[in-house]
Amino acid sequence: MPELAEVEFYRRRWAAGHGAKVLRVLAHERAKIFRGVAAAKLVRALTGATLLDSETAAKQMLFRFSGQNWLGVHLGMSGELRVEPPSYAPTKHDHLVLVQRERQLVFNDPRMFGAVLFHHGASEPEWWTRIAPAILSPAFTVAAVTDFLARRRRAPIKAVLLMQERFPGVGNWMADEILWRARLAPSRAAGSLDATETRALHRECRAVCRGALRYNAGVGGKLPAELNEFMPDSWLFNHRWEKGGHCPRCGTPLRHATIGGRTSCWCPRCQR
Repeated sequence: MPELAEVEFYRRRWAAGHGAKVLRVLAHERAKIFRGVAAAKLVRALTGATLLDSETAAKQMLFRFSGQNWLGVHLGMSGELRVEPPSYAPTKHDHLVLVQRERQLVFNDPRMFGAVLFHHGASEPEWWTRIAPAILSPAFTVAAVTDFLARRRRAPIKAVLLMQERFPGVGNWMADEILWRARLAPSRAAGSLDATETRALHRECRAVCRGALRYNAGVGGKLPAELNEFMPDSWLFNHRWEKGGHCPRCGTPLRHATIGGRTSCWCPRCQR
């Protein structure tokens, strides 16, 4: 499932179409990605509309069009956004294609776990405004984190970090990175953190989000792996799946286990 930085990477791809009119819309009307909206309605609304701008929140993207039209995209597990030339011939997995004069904006999803949402109106859609405040926003406060942990006090802190209603955009590797940097074992009960540990958790949530956007959101239309660029070696990210991987901070062999339903990686010395 794409996380904060990967979603931003794909949004930037379609940003190439900002300011351009949509000449045609191609859609597979029976594709499961069209959630709560008829594909034919979306086609009628966006044909002739101009893509004005876009933004991300958590694991979703919002594209704003002229005529008070709003398009939401969630990539799911296998979806991706691409930009193709005007001569491109869509394939069977290209479920939504916005044709512009100089390019085609393509949403491809072989497994159809993603979603396309649509709204027509003067104000932002409810499915967008209900997303929790971004971790890098002023609304993500220590007090808000403290309250959330208290209400889920018995759950493992790893599982709590994956709850999008407070930690939007955080996925599996980001949660492990946050806990490693904050020196918190992933199996710790959320309610067991003291005030100092909660402040550390809050601080590292913001730091990891900033780092992910810096290092993992891609450059020039390519993901870091395609550029042979990764997180700094000082991060857990580059060591968590190495065979016989060691903690980049203390050199202790890393451990792995399923915690909160997700495979987790941690250092038994730094995260006692």
